Amino acid sequence: MDKSMRGKAAIVGAATFGCGEAPGFTDMELLARAARMAVEDAGLTMADIDGLCTASASATMWAMPVIEYLGIRPTYVDGTMIGGSSFIAHLLPAMRALEAGQCSAVLVCYGSAQRSAKFGRREIVASRRFLDPQPYEMPYQPMLPPSAYALAASRHMYEFGTTREQLAHVAVAARAWAAKNPEAFVRDPLSVDDVLSARMISDPLSVRDCCLVTDGGGAYVLVSAERARDMPNKPVYVLGNGTAIYNRQISCMPELTTTAAFTSGQQAYAMAGMGPDQVDVVQLYDAFTINTILFLEDLGFCKKGEGGPFVASGAIAPGGDLPVNTNGGGLSCVHPGMYGIFATIEAVRQLRGDCGERQLGGLETALVHGNGGTLSSQSTAILGLESTL
Repeated sequence: MDKSMRGKAAIVGAATFGCGEAPGFTDMELLARAARMAVEDAGLTMADIDGLCTASASATMWAMPVIEYLGIRPTYVDGTMIGGSSFIAHLLPAMRALEAGQCSAVLVCYGSAQRSAKFGRREIVASRRFLDPQPYEMPYQPMLPPSAYALAASRHMYEFGTTREQLAHVAVAARAWAAKNPEAFVRDPLSVDDVLSARMISDPLSVRDCCLVTDGGGAYVLVSAERARDMPNKPVYVLGNGTAIYNRQISCMPELTTTAAFTSGQQAYAMAGMGPDQVDVVQLYDAFTINTILFLEDLGFCKKGEGGPFVASGAIAPGGDLPVNTNGGGLSCVHPGMYGIFATIEAVRQLRGDCGERQLGGLETALVHGNGGTLSSQSTAILGLESTL
C-alpha cells in the first residue's frame, strides 16, 4: 500500500438531500440538489468542480448525463460502479488525480428515488437483473439480495453459534442512534422482541433485519490537503483507503463468514499507519444485520465468531465503547439503493462536530466501510482530523 498518499486530500464539503421520501424528484434531481449543497458547503461554486466521481445501479454510463445536468466540464471522471461501496472506492483514485494535478476539486455524488419512483420496485429489480446478470444464481430466481445475506447469516449461526437475538441487537442499536437523528427516516422505538416477531423475509432475517427502501441524495467534495487549509470548514483528511473483491455472486464466495473487508481493511490500516484500536467511530454498510457483525470481525474490532456477543453487549449502541452507525445506518436512517456515500457523510459530520444530539465528543478518527452486491465489493476508508496527520 502506498503510504505516501496518507492525508494528501481532505473532504471539505458534504450534504444530503431528500433522505426518506422525496416524491416528485428523480434520481438526477436528488443527486443535483445534494451536489450543489455540498459544493456550497465547501465554499465553492459548481464552476470550481473539475473532477467527478459518480455511479448508479440504473445506468451503465451514468457519469455522462450527470456532467451534462450539472453543467460542468471535468478533467477527471470516475464512473466505476461496484455497488454501494463505489463512493468509498472512489477516494484513492481521486486523491491520485488531485496529487497529479489532473484536477483541483472532486465532487463525489449519488441520488436515487428508489422509494418514490413512478415505476415499481419489481421493475427496478428486473432492470438490475438485466444489467447485472448472475449466471449461476438468476436461473433459479432467488429473492436477492435478502436470501444471499440470509445464507451468510445462517452459516455464521452454524459455525459460531450466533443467534437471531444477537442479530436483532444490531437493528436495535441502529434505531437507538436514529432516535437522535432528525434526518433518520424511522425513529420510533424498537426492541429485540420487535425484531424477532417481525415478518420473516428470508430465514433467519425478518423485515427488521433488512435495510430501509428510501429516497435520497448525497455528495461530498474532495480537495488537496494544502488547499483544504484555506477552506471554510474543518478539513476531514483521508488517512487510508482500500478496496477488495473476492466474488460477485454469494454462491461463489470462498467463505460465507469472511468477506473481502478483511483485505480492504488491511489496506486502509496500512496506508493510515494505524489499527482498529485507534478508531474512534465506525460507519458500516448495514444493508442487513449480519453485515455489521461480519464487518466488525473482518475489520478487526472483535475476533472472528465473536461479533454476535460483541453487538449484544451494547458496545455499538449509544453509550457503548464503539459507536457504530451513529446516524441510524441503512437499517433506520436512509438506504436509497446504495448507502456508502451516506456512511461517509456521517463520518465527516461527526468529525466536524455537526451532529447535534448524537454528536460524540473527543473524536479524531473515523472508519467508513462500504459493501456492494451480495457481500461482494468491499471498500474501507479511514478519516481523521488535522491532529492525526
